[in-house]
Amino acid sequence: MEGAMNRMMSGVAEFVFGLAPSDIPFKARRDAALMCLDTLGVAAAAAPMEAGRIARATTHRLHASGDPAFTARMIFDGRPVSLAGAAYAAATQTDNLDAHDGYNPVKGHIGVAIIPGMLALAEQAEEIGGEDALALITLGYEIAGRAGLALHASVSDYHTSGAWNALGVAAVAARMRGHTPDQLRQALGIAEYHGPRSQMMREIANPSMLHDGSGWGAMVGISAAILAEDGFTGAPAITVEAEEVAPIWADLGQRWVMESQYVKPYPICRWAHAPIDGVRDLMIEHGFVHSDIDTIRINTFHESACLFQGVPDSTSAAQYSLSFAVAAQAVHGKIGLDQVAGEGLGDPAVVAMIDRITVVESDAHNATFPHTRDADVQVTLTDGRSFDSGLVHARGGSERPMDEAEIIAKFHEFAVPALGGARAKAIEDAVMGLCDGGSLAALRDQLYAPLD
Repeated sequence: MEGAMNRMMSGVAEFVFGLAPSDIPFKARRDAALMCLDTLGVAAAAAPMEAGRIARATTHRLHASGDPAFTARMIFDGRPVSLAGAAYAAATQTDNLDAHDGYNPVKGHIGVAIIPGMLALAEQAEEIGGEDALALITLGYEIAGRAGLALHASVSDYHTSGAWNALGVAAVAARMRGHTPDQLRQALGIAEYHGPRSQMMREIANPSMLHDGSGWGAMVGISAAILAEDGFTGAPAITVEAEEVAPIWADLGQRWVMESQYVKPYPICRWAHAPIDGVRDLMIEHGFVHSDIDTIRINTFHESACLFQGVPDSTSAAQYSLSFAVAAQAVHGKIGLDQVAGEGLGDPAVVAMIDRITVVESDAHNATFPHTRDADVQVTLTDGRSFDSGLVHARGGSERPMDEAEIIAKFHEFAVPALGGARAKAIEDAVMGLCDGGSLAALRDQLYAPLD
């Protein structure tokens, strides 16, 4: 990479290496802890799932480290692999249970790569205090979120989150490993070049364990940083250095991406959440049950209408569903692991409900996407009564936030079946303790024992 560092790159480097915990608003720091807790709850729940087991087993076979100084353990597993491999395994595992946080403007997810990357790197770092750990998480969100905005603004395809999360992970690695500004620049250039620019709508059309490319993004980010550390060079990162994306980076350190994350109440693609909530709200308000329903009409945005609408034959398909997800909510009053896996996939009552659901693309909802994920639903009962939800915003976002107690309760809902109550509570205490003088060591003590 030749040429002087331009003003955008200089500003990014100043932010990456100069960000102090005191620079970050209290809300953003608290949100960083909550997003970390939420991500770990999903990672724990995903650990026994097939995709997580395959990811860890393959990482152990293919991505071991020949140098103890570049080794990390896989979370909820404990086997040692490379730094990049540990990040890949945790991010891929988490990515395959679609319940982790997201950021509307980039149509994707940040914590799923940043938190596994930071935890892997922490295996080879000196002791990290709680406030510093939250600053590292926030740093990753700020860089990755803006890289995602820049990518979407500069190319026509809609790429998976791994494409731009790679830059966020590389930035976290550069700070944690004491890089120079030029090494950071090289790492961002390498990460952008090799980040997985996979086309998200292909995965939507054919749901699989590929999901959002976050595992590969985490792996690329750490690999890029280590390459740069050793002198490998990369082309300038267009998503950081191009003049046309300068406005996206102009508010770095002033507007906090961390404060705009949504939390998912369901392990389902976010695009289905507003219709789910619309049916949920009507059933609560009017007191009917699923056997009372004759038809459900969903009016939603184009991308939501493209979600899988039949009877899924796998957890991957169920998580990228619309009619299945709405049917499961109507029948069970909730959507959890039991609904998107195993016998839940063929539940006769849910299958019967799917046939009563119609999905219609709405210009009104198209107009607000991606900044909101809204919909409206009409439910007609067998007795002829009809109810209209009106405009519905998905729960967990800024329009309809979940409070701290709800986010913590969600963590336990996901983590306890896999970890047990005592270990889940210890993780909660350690993560939230990062805000109050704790250290990352207390959390790391809970992460690496395998599941019972």
